[in-house]
Amino acid sequence: MANVVLEFKASAGDSEPQNRPVLIVGQLNNLAQTNWTQVKGKLQPAVSEKVWQAALTALNPNPTDSCPLYLSHAAVAALPSRVSRHNSPSSAHFLSRLVRTCLPGGTSRCILVVCERSDVFASACAIARAFPIFSRRSASSRRTEKKEVTVEFITVGQDNGPLDLTILQCLANAADGVRLAARIVDTPCNEMNTDHFLEEIKAVGTELGISPVIIRGEELKQKGFGGIYGVGKAAVNPPALAVLSHKPDGATQTIAWVGKGIVYDTGGLSIKGKTNMPGMKRDCGGAAAILGAFKATVKQGFKDNLHAVFCLAENAVGPAATRPDDIHTLYSGKTVEINNTDAEGRLVLSDGVVYASKDLSADIILDMATLTGAQGISTGKYHCAVMTNSEQWEMACVSAGRSSGDLAHPLVYCPELHFSEFTSAVADMKNSVADRENATSSCAGLFIGSHLGFDWPGVWVHVDIASPVHAGERATGFGVALLMALFGQASDDPMLNQVSPLGAARMNAASGDPVARDSKRRRLV
Repeated sequence: MANVVLEFKASAGDSEPQNRPVLIVGQLNNLAQTNWTQVKGKLQPAVSEKVWQAALTALNPNPTDSCPLYLSHAAVAALPSRVSRHNSPSSAHFLSRLVRTCLPGGTSRCILVVCERSDVFASACAIARAFPIFSRRSASSRRTEKKEVTVEFITVGQDNGPLDLTILQCLANAADGVRLAARIVDTPCNEMNTDHFLEEIKAVGTELGISPVIIRGEELKQKGFGGIYGVGKAAVNPPALAVLSHKPDGATQTIAWVGKGIVYDTGGLSIKGKTNMPGMKRDCGGAAAILGAFKATVKQGFKDNLHAVFCLAENAVGPAATRPDDIHTLYSGKTVEINNTDAEGRLVLSDGVVYASKDLSADIILDMATLTGAQGISTGKYHCAVMTNSEQWEMACVSAGRSSGDLAHPLVYCPELHFSEFTSAVADMKNSVADRENATSSCAGLFIGSHLGFDWPGVWVHVDIASPVHAGERATGFGVALLMALFGQASDDPMLNQVSPLGAARMNAASGDPVARDSKRRRLV
């Protein structure tokens, strides 16, 4: 998978399956609407129309099914015929699995996806997840040839024309963003420490013509970033706050995405056990997703000011490590008594969101993080957990999750009941809750929001992706598609406009007129 080149084309062209193996995939009712003339060029002469029709008749998805068409060179696979209201209509997770398990081998292969146009974006991102880039297997390093996978869409339903070049470019950039994020998350800390992560940020900045702002090491301490500095000060590679800023002419508002970039989390002096520490290379998943999404979104023509803020640190153990009982002053000016050094993500993010508010004057701030193990208990392995001070944005996140395949579900937002969990006798707050059975994922998010202030007038969205950032031992690139869809209305791209839930008409219809009363939010929607 590591050496796969993924291409999206309006037409993949005709080829016999023994020369170019093919997988045809879609919901059974969509496959049934496909004309033989649309698929025969990729199947003949090995597969006849009679065999094709027999295969469709044999498919019985529960939830999925597949059928070989010609030896190991051609197959057809069916997605679930229906999904629940908390799933994506694209069945994105099942599509990724079918591609991994049913796509025939070869150096040049084709995937033919049959779906409605509204599912194209989520399907493209799902396919990208099936082809991770990072590998250090010795056999992989010896291979120099690239394998090609060409993806073609046949759209059914009302808007069933071919995809134009603009849409194909959007799909390619989204897939590239997903694979970039997954590669960073899969890479171990000896190859992805804070120095390396900064190089990844600089590389994206160079490609987009943007010079990053970087505050690092002792400068963080001098400028008051007590959260980021306190978490990362014991590591060999110093912590950093890095910012990529896209500021187009005519922008009417400012959006900031803030990512947790803990390149490795030992837990600090509150050290994790031998079974909980493996996999903690994934604790930079929020920052990785924001980097991938920023690259793809800016390439697609983002019309408003967009800042990507990366809070980078390694939570290491050493003589300089933060101790439980230490008190840090964060960028907000508030003091935090440390009672758990393994609750470090909220410390770096608190500095990041306050920087976005104070220094970048952001109207809308979204933070994304692999924040709590409790997230997987709260919303599971497939749905990230969302908490926000805006009901409309909560609805929008859920809708964007369904249209992008990066599923989202709300957490309780109730600071007046939950924030007392952080009460400290000697500081403004502690950094970990008193009662770990009281909505711990919600409380972790509230800690971040408290540094902005619960009366902050802008839109604040907190996204916890701890579980969906990986599937087994592989990163998923989760968060890239969600961000692109959620903020798609601020893009020039028609595909992102289509999957965005933040169109003014849609939001007003869904929730009465509260959006119309808020001119600042209406500028985005």
